[in-house]
Amino acid sequence: MGEGFKTTNIRVWSILCLFFVNTYFWVIMLISELSKRTGVTAHTIRFYEKMGLIKGERNAEVRSNNYFHYNEACVEKLLLIRDAKSIGFTLNEIGELIDAWYSDGITIPDKLVILDNKLQDIDGKIAELKQMKKLISQFRKSVQDEEC
Repeated sequence: MGEGFKTTNIRVWSILCLFFVNTYFWVIMLISELSKRTGVTAHTIRFYEKMGLIKGERNAEVRSNNYFHYNEACVEKLLLIRDAKSIGFTLNEIGELIDAWYSDGITIPDKLVILDNKLQDIDGKIAELKQMKKLISQFRKSVQDEEC
C-alpha cells in the first residue's frame, strides 16, 4: 500500500485514540487559523458546522463582531472528518462516530461495534468491487475476441 495510506491510517488511529481519552487543550482560534491547521477550507468548516459535526463558540465578552472561536477539539474533529472521508466513511457515519466518541455513556465495546460494522461494510464493498472487476474483465475479453 502507498505511503499516504499508511500515514492516513496512523493519523486516524491517533485521532481515534484521542477520542477514547477525550482530553483536549483549550487553545482558541478563529476559522482562518483552524483552516490553516487542518487544510480544510473555511467554507467546508462552516458546512460541517451546519451539519453539526463541529461547533464554534462565540466569545460572550466580545460584542463588536460575530466571530466564532474554535478549540483543539475542533482541530481533532476536522482531521478525523477529513481522514475518515478518505477511507470511505460518509458524513452521516462520521457524525455518528463523533457523537459516539464524545458521549460519556458509550462503552469501549459499543465503540468497537461501530468500527466492526464499518469493517463489515467495507468487506461487502470489496466483494461487490471484485464481482464488478470480474464482469468487466469478461466483457473486455469479449470485446478483444470480437464477440461483442
